Amino acid sequence: QVQLVESGGGLVQAGGSLRLSCAASGRTFSSVAMGWFRQAPGKEREFVAAISWSGDTTYYADSVKGRFTISRDNAKNTVYLQMNSLKPEDTAVYYCAAATCADHGLGCGYEYWGQGTQVTVSS
Repeated sequence: QVQLVESGGGLVQAGGSLRLSCAASGRTFSSVAMGWFRQAPGKEREFVAAISWSGDTTYYADSVKGRFTISRDNAKNTVYLQMNSLKPEDTAVYYCAAATCADHGLGCGYEYWGQGTQVTVSS
């Protein structure tokens, strides 16, 4: 059974940092891109960041560029999202997902999703 399990969410003050982790099990995801998405209350889910299978290429939403960093450890089948300088508007449930191809830039979809982890940033 394929599972993606996020962890590391929580409550933090504005300007603070959190590091999210996404551990995969059931199969290896070292050959596909991985991504992070988020959904705030009353809003649609949006793209946050993605990383290619090798880790060489990364993509970020404009709203998080320069503050968030995505990385991966294929040996551990884990992807991370380091979030710095957090703002109240970053409050959302954060989801990790596994793509159907090697690079987000190829425009492929995401087929496996985690259950999400809550991030709340207080002002």
